[in-house]
Amino acid sequence: MPTPAKLQPRYPYYLANQPVHANTDLAVLDKYSGKIATRVALADAKAIEAAIGAAARAAAPMAALKPYQRRAVLEHCVESLRARKDELAFALCVEAGKPIRDSLGEAERLIDTFRIAADESTRIDGEIVNLEISERTRGHRGFVKRVPLGLCSFITPFNFPLNLVAHKVAPAIAAGCPFVLKPSERTPIGALIIGEVLAETDLPRGAFSILPCNIEDADPFVTDERLKLLSFTGGQVGWDLKARAGRKKVVLELGGNAACIVDADQKPRLDFVIARLISGSFYQSGQSCIGVQRILVHASLYDEVKKRFVAATKKLKAGDPKDPETFLGPMIDEAAAKRLESWIAEAKQAGAKILCGGKRNGNMLDATVLEEVPHAAKLNRMEAFGPIALLEPFEEFDAALATVNDSDYGLQAGLFTDNLTHAMRAWDTLAEGGVVVGDIPSFRVDNMPYGGVKFSGFGREGIRYAIEDMTERRLLVIRDA
Repeated sequence: MPTPAKLQPRYPYYLANQPVHANTDLAVLDKYSGKIATRVALADAKAIEAAIGAAARAAAPMAALKPYQRRAVLEHCVESLRARKDELAFALCVEAGKPIRDSLGEAERLIDTFRIAADESTRIDGEIVNLEISERTRGHRGFVKRVPLGLCSFITPFNFPLNLVAHKVAPAIAAGCPFVLKPSERTPIGALIIGEVLAETDLPRGAFSILPCNIEDADPFVTDERLKLLSFTGGQVGWDLKARAGRKKVVLELGGNAACIVDADQKPRLDFVIARLISGSFYQSGQSCIGVQRILVHASLYDEVKKRFVAATKKLKAGDPKDPETFLGPMIDEAAAKRLESWIAEAKQAGAKILCGGKRNGNMLDATVLEEVPHAAKLNRMEAFGPIALLEPFEEFDAALATVNDSDYGLQAGLFTDNLTHAMRAWDTLAEGGVVVGDIPSFRVDNMPYGGVKFSGFGREGIRYAIEDMTERRLLVIRDA
C-alpha cells in the first residue's frame, strides 16, 4: 500500500495561486467505507468571482511567458508529482474508490501528461503562407503564429480526478493560458494536491485557481464573458452548458457506450482477447467513458467467448480498493449503483438474460454480464458507466459495424481482427472519435487525439490537440516589393 497511508485532515482551495483555508464545509467520503475521510474548503460565489478577475488580469503576464519558462513550470510539476506519487495514488484510492493498483497507474499517467506538456510547450510552431498566388499578390509574404487564447474554464469529473485534471491544466500552462478549475466535489483532493504543486512555481499571480464549489455557485465557470474557452468532461449536461456558454469556445467530452468487435479469426488468441475484454469492461468498476459496454462476437466464436468471459468475470475479486488484490471496488455512490440495478431489471424484464452478477450491496455492484439485451433497452442505448458488459453474436462483419454505429454515442470503438480489410473498413465506416484495432476501446495514450462525435461531444484532448484549442492563429502579412 502506498505511503503515507493517510490523508491530510483538511485541504484548502487555491485562489489566485494561494491556498485559502476558508472553511471545512465539503466532506470527502471514503467511497468504500462511506465514512468521512477528510474535509475540503468550499469556494463560494465571491471566491469564484475573485478567481475569474485575477485570472483575467493574469492573461497578459501568462501570454508573455517564454516557452522555456512554461517548460520549467511543467518540469517542476513532473518532479514534484513523481515525488508524491504514492500520496496521490492513496488519495485517489480513498476519494474515488479506485483499486490501489489502478490508482498507482493513474498517478503515473498524471506524471506522463505533465511530461508530454513540458515537451510540447516548446513546439508550438507557426507556418509560412505563400501569398504569391497571382501577379496581384506579388511581393507579399505571410506568416502565422499561435498565440494564447486567454482565460480558460475547466470542469472535471470524478472518475479520473488526477489525469483528467492534468489533461486540461498541463496544456493550459504549455499554451500560456490562465485558468479556473472546478474539480468534482466528490473527488477534489487530487486536484488540490496539483494546486499545491503549482503554487510552488513562479507562475504569475492569478494564473490558476482550483475551486471545489456547490453546483448552485458554479454558473460563472460557464457563463462569464471574460472566459475564452470552456472545457468540460462529464455527462450529457454538457450540451446545456454549451447552450449557456455564449461566445466562448467550448470543448466537450461526454462519454459513450463503447463497443468492441471480436472477429471470426481470433480463436488462436482468445486468451489475450478475453483478458483485455475483462479489463475494459470492469476496470474501475466500469466507470470510464471508454469502458467496454457492448461486445459483439462472431457467431463461430460466440459460445466459447461467452463461456470463458463469464468464468473470468466470476473470478474477479471485489472489495476494499486499498487491498492490492482487489480488482472491483465500489461505484462512486449508492445512487449510481441503484440506477444500474434498475437498468438491469428493466433489461431482464424485456427478455435479457443475466449470465452472472446483477446484485447490489450499497454502492458495490457485481460485475455483470448479460446477453439478448434488446437494442432499445437503456443498457444498450445509454452510457452504463458501471461494471456491465453485454454480449451479442453477429454473422456478417458489416452487420457488426452497423450495430456499433446504431448508437447515439461515438467516442471510441475496439476491433480484434487480423484482417486488414476489416480493420480499414472499420476505420472508414465507424462514426467514432477513434478506432482501436487489436485492442479494446478503453486504450488511451496521453499524447493521442481523444474525443468523440454525436452525443460523445466534440473537440479533442491529448496535449498537442488541447493546445490547439487553447491558442489561436495570428497572421502577419509583409509586402516587400
